[in-house]
Amino acid sequence: MGIAESTLDELPSDAEEQLRHGEQQLELSGKRLRRLPSAVCALSRLEKLYVSGTGLRELPEEIEELRELRILALDFNKLERLPDGLCRLPRLTRLYLGGNRLLALPNDFSQLQSLRCLWIEGNFLRRFPRPLLRLVALQSLQMGDNRLRALPAELPRMTGLRGLWLYGNRFEVFPPALLRMGRLHILDLDRNRLGGFPDLHPLRSLRVFSYDHNPVTGPPRVADTVFLVGEGAVERMAERDEPIPRPPPRRRARAFEDEEEEDLLIGGGGSRALGPPGGSLRALDAAPGLGT
Repeated sequence: MGIAESTLDELPSDAEEQLRHGEQQLELSGKRLRRLPSAVCALSRLEKLYVSGTGLRELPEEIEELRELRILALDFNKLERLPDGLCRLPRLTRLYLGGNRLLALPNDFSQLQSLRCLWIEGNFLRRFPRPLLRLVALQSLQMGDNRLRALPAELPRMTGLRGLWLYGNRFEVFPPALLRMGRLHILDLDRNRLGGFPDLHPLRSLRVFSYDHNPVTGPPRVADTVFLVGEGAVERMAERDEPIPRPPPRRRARAFEDEEEEDLLIGGGGSRALGPPGGSLRALDAAPGLGT
């Protein structure tokens, strides 16, 4: 036990080799860590940090010292809260928090104004975190497998949002705010409790809509250019005058990291592709890389 505690503040033995070639990337995923070694926070030039599936229970406030960090993967751990220091990473564009124990986000989370891609699926969120409403540049928001029942009326403030995953929540009524999200490309409401849908033609930019595993009797009314996933979808698309839209191409998990801006932000290939099965768009790998 004493040995384990003494190594908590040290870098893993292979860390120096990882950083030797100047790539400023550190992979700690799969290692057994209760908390992030303090030595990691001293790597002020670090740009990519992966700490997935380590059993991590807490993060130090000193994480704010990683001022150059652009990608941070903390998925499949045991985090119950996030430190305010995480909210002070000015260059962070992609944050993966799926598969933790989070009940809420810090109020200062809205300071992450560079954030473009947030995956927070598989947590215990009962309410939509209001700090997210101030992230107007966020483009990809993965909130599947939480406990949401409603969305705030102010959701359309998130004018940059292009992909929204809400599968596996507790919606019984289609959230009215979604009808004013005219720039959405991907909307996933699979595995909720929805008994029907309004006319979705107001979602003029929609390309993919998943509604499978809801108690509905048929697909919603959408534009002929929308790829549908759910009960009666194939039949509905076959009736169209236009050819059936092609689903987005598949990519390996995290293959998005060196792709173009829209590719990485509309879907990513992050934690959902790495996690347990069950999402309706899993066959599409959460629709990564949907082109223009």
